[in-house]
Amino acid sequence: MATQDMITAQDFCIHHNVEISFIQSLNESGLIEVTQQEETLCVPLHQLPQLEKMVRLYYEMDINMEGLETITHLLNRMNEMQQEIVKLQNRLGVYEEE
Repeated sequence: MATQDMITAQDFCIHHNVEISFIQSLNESGLIEVTQQEETLCVPLHQLPQLEKMVRLYYEMDINMEGLETITHLLNRMNEMQQEIVKLQNRLGVYEEE
């Protein structure tokens, strides 16, 4: 991945006033992906919305790491179910037109 598609974890932490260990914990839990470029921890730009959501849940709502894992799992499952509903509605629409 190109470096312009990344932000350093240090920059993110300074801007959001969070500890770098928080990002490392999220990475270890599999909630976000980070990469090591040279000796710098970097976060892909497509992960920023997810990371910012985790920061808000953890710091503003006082939800612990296990809670973040549970919330993320449930939200992902809900999104999968919504996609399945749309797919089934589209299939049903084909039969209703006849």
